[in-house]
Amino acid sequence: MSLLEITDLRTYYRADDGWVRATDGVSLSVDRGETVGLVGESGSGKTTLAKSIIRLFPDNAEIRGGSIEFDGTEITELTDKELRRRIRWQEISMIPQNAMNGFDPVYTVGDQIVQVIRHHEDGVSKAEARSRARDLFDELGIEPDRIDDYPHQFSGGMAQRAMIALALALGPSLVLADEPTTALDVVIQDRILETITEKQAEIDSAMIMITHDMSVVSETCDRIAVVYGGRVVEIADTRTVITNPRHPYTLGLRNAFPDISDDDQELISIPGTPPDLVDPDEGCRFAPRCPFAEEDCWDVTPEPREYEPGHLVECHRADEIDYLQEAAGRKATWQDADADGGTAVSDGGTTEDSGDDAGATAGRSDAVDPGGPDDV
Repeated sequence: MSLLEITDLRTYYRADDGWVRATDGVSLSVDRGETVGLVGESGSGKTTLAKSIIRLFPDNAEIRGGSIEFDGTEITELTDKELRRRIRWQEISMIPQNAMNGFDPVYTVGDQIVQVIRHHEDGVSKAEARSRARDLFDELGIEPDRIDDYPHQFSGGMAQRAMIALALALGPSLVLADEPTTALDVVIQDRILETITEKQAEIDSAMIMITHDMSVVSETCDRIAVVYGGRVVEIADTRTVITNPRHPYTLGLRNAFPDISDDDQELISIPGTPPDLVDPDEGCRFAPRCPFAEEDCWDVTPEPREYEPGHLVECHRADEIDYLQEAAGRKATWQDADADGGTAVSDGGTTEDSGDDAGATAGRSDAVDPGGPDDV
């Protein structure tokens, strides 16, 4: 049995013009000790998916359907009090994208770690909790005496390490890491990723890693789930997604991923913008940007199909892997799609206007309050 089993999850945000379908039928599992990466553009629903697991989102968000089963417990049926006492921080913790937003600025970092430890573990004295906080700082490469500093006294990299200390303080079974190295230089990024994976292995926790960076998931993740328009469009082990993807969106992401072994590589961008999740079109949500879209793609939502064990893809043309991979590597393929606002590329390489507009505005479903130690 998986540690986490998400089935047909639908989390929506109430907006002035309707409900934003931030996750719209997502199914995903995470095994004990496993790291699963979520990749996709901003607005695809990655952060909302993670925050749905601990129901840490604003008042205008609502889980409208589906199941989130964690270690045999149905998360959607728990009260807020039960979540705070039994699940958040103790069993499932989160490393937010911006560590400064995760800490309360009026309390020292050490006090906030102590608060989390003592709130969830009965009988722990303040002195014992401080000692554990100091040990965590030492293990994560921060001078232990700095537990008495305030968040604004930390550099970006140091604040991120302190947030990792907070997230791992109770030895959770699952860590949700939301862009944990965003806006940091590559040297600090590498150190923080190494720190996270070392501590994860030490406490034998699973992790969901949310990122835009394919290099991060290729280095840290066992499996990758590609998220687009509130749905998981492809999922497989990391090697398969990186080297042998079947979905056109995954192929487009790979085109934008630099290969340091290829001096002549030309990066190719995906035309258009993500879909409007308030009123998404019927059919495949990537169709308006896809150079391979055919009639069925516009009218019929593709069902996930398994091609190899554990490799699921939502695409009507995923059977044509050899052709898709070859054509997707040509810049002209995507330029034609950009010019026509959504095209259908046949095996012969010709295109015809799909008659639809690719310029829908993305629903920024990822932009929600990351929460912090106060949400204990």
